[in-house]
Amino acid sequence: MSGESERLVARIKNIRQALPTPDVVTRLRQTPAADPTPASLEDLQKRVADLEQLVQGLQDSVYRETQRQDRRLTELEARLDPGALAAALGQEARDQRP
Repeated sequence: MSGESERLVARIKNIRQALPTPDVVTRLRQTPAADPTPASLEDLQKRVADLEQLVQGLQDSVYRETQRQDRRLTELEARLDPGALAAALGQEARDQRP
């Protein structure tokens, strides 16, 4: 598996860990809407802190991916520079001569 594939798998695993599990979703759906339990201030603060952590993780992931894409584009632009391209083509032509 290439490094890029491994990073993609790791990102997917991180995202899946942040998602609620099916049993949590089922319990939430089974909780009667007519009898909501009032959330305490501490519970709400914990939920907000958890959400802030998720958002920060997402921001970090987006930033890392943006940096990776920027490096890749810079590398491609350098390889497509007319001088560099001419040199590479010339070298390849010399390498293929019998």
